[in-house]
Amino acid sequence: MSSTSILNKKSLDFLEKYLNNASPTGYESEGQKLWMDYLKPYVDEFITDTYGTAVGVINPDAKFKVVIEGHSDEISWYVNYITDNGLIHVIRNGGSDHMIAASKRVNIHTKKGIVKGVFGWPAIHTRNKGKEEHPKLENITIDVGCTNKEEVLALGVHVGCVITYPDEFFVLNENKFVCRALDNRMGGFMIAEVARLLKENGKELDFGLYITNSVQEEIGLRGAEMITQTIKPNVAIVTDVCHDTTTPMIDMKKEGETKIGEGPVITYAPAVQNNLREMIMDTAEANNIPFQRMASSRMTGTDTDAFAYSNGGVASALISLPLRYMHTTVEMVHRDDVENVIKLIYESLLQLKNGETFSYFK
Repeated sequence: MSSTSILNKKSLDFLEKYLNNASPTGYESEGQKLWMDYLKPYVDEFITDTYGTAVGVINPDAKFKVVIEGHSDEISWYVNYITDNGLIHVIRNGGSDHMIAASKRVNIHTKKGIVKGVFGWPAIHTRNKGKEEHPKLENITIDVGCTNKEEVLALGVHVGCVITYPDEFFVLNENKFVCRALDNRMGGFMIAEVARLLKENGKELDFGLYITNSVQEEIGLRGAEMITQTIKPNVAIVTDVCHDTTTPMIDMKKEGETKIGEGPVITYAPAVQNNLREMIMDTAEANNIPFQRMASSRMTGTDTDAFAYSNGGVASALISLPLRYMHTTVEMVHRDDVENVIKLIYESLLQLKNGETFSYFK
């Protein structure tokens, strides 16, 4: 592939629309519809399952099956308790960060539509300077402008309503993409771009390619656990995000050193099949794609684990997109890394064109 940008205006318009759409864990359907509509020209058919994982398939009748995968859900909150004076206490849906909640705007999703609210926080003048409390799950509450519980209920808000942040996509300093939920709708975007490039470049594969956008990763890899039993793949290349560990208050001796702008991150871990990982690294070097290395102890914590340990063992690898400020509303990635992840997955698939290659991963 050439060194010029692979992201066109249509791609970036889709990315912005896709990121701005709310897709909380357990409620991913609207985002999945957007994703499938974008992917439709580039695949032969779709598979969906009971909980909403979406899969675009190229060559569905092929004997060998390769998955490229991201996950579609974003962290959020649930309404857990409504006080008599109309304030709302929450519980997590995924790894939502209580430390960033205070003073954030929120959207509460109800059958009547979106109800706006704010996470309130006491003014600096009123707090005990000698013993300041920090935001925590027990003391953050949402205010929807009501004076009592009955008014809140009349808006359509009830226990179990899901809550997301409204923060939308923007570009910082020309090449940094910023939004909530880059973890991991960037993954769904990147695998869709791989399918687009295969189609536009006229590349034919002699295996089945399953472009998989899983649900419910944020609460335990559940979507991947389900869909791998349906697909029963031979190989899985998973993409997720990892930390830019060069930002403040991160210990690189513990977390390793990975940085945005330095290329995709390839993981060493028990769940990662060694031959597949080495093939991906060889592909990166052959195509002058920069990459970084990361080691994960025991588990990757990504859908890689779900695919690797399914169906008697699936040769799996993880290509991560380095990201700053994970699980906040200002997650940040570098455009160059996005393009290089796409290129690396694309070129790795072309290395698998000969079905005999699959014996290498047994």
